[in-house]
Amino acid sequence: MTNSMVLKQSILGLGYIAALTLGASVPAAAQAEVAHTTKNIVLVHGGFVDGSGWQGVYDALTKKGYAVTIVQNPTASLTDDVAFTKRAISAQDGYLFLDKSKFAASFAADVQPRVAAFMAVSQVPWGVQALGGKVTQPAWRSKPSWYLVSTKDKMIPPDAQRSMSKRSGSTVVEVKGSHAVYVSRPDAVAALIERAAKGQK
Repeated sequence: MTNSMVLKQSILGLGYIAALTLGASVPAAAQAEVAHTTKNIVLVHGGFVDGSGWQGVYDALTKKGYAVTIVQNPTASLTDDVAFTKRAISAQDGYLFLDKSKFAASFAADVQPRVAAFMAVSQVPWGVQALGGKVTQPAWRSKPSWYLVSTKDKMIPPDAQRSMSKRSGSTVVEVKGSHAVYVSRPDAVAALIERAAKGQK
């Protein structure tokens, strides 16, 4: 990474790193608010937490015109965390990110715009190899299952969801919601989980 600096601090015993990249651009309307050379900021969480803890900081910085990216580290090992951080700073082949400008419309269409914008910058890169993964012992073959169909999902078509839930013999509930229904309709998701916890069909 050219012309960069890394800041390290510790808050209440939880370490984090803010990697600041220099010389990149931000929207013209916001440039007047940015009096520093640094324009792009990468926020990295420490142990026992995830990127969602940065939302307050993200809101404050983006209001000032900074371009902010949130890293979602797996926290399984330092090596993995460093690798995830490097990918956030410089995207590498073999990982998929949703276009931040289209994230809300394609993934979280019913989520408040401010929340959807934060989700877009804190998304976890998806390894392309995961697309070819195979499940050898699906739990639904031996355990009861419940399925929440999101009828406004633009990632997995509702009919495909219905087909999968029928195949697995799931108890099905349909809710008007996007792919991020757990964010936009936590009440409906929690209600279905409670039904499953009680074994209610």
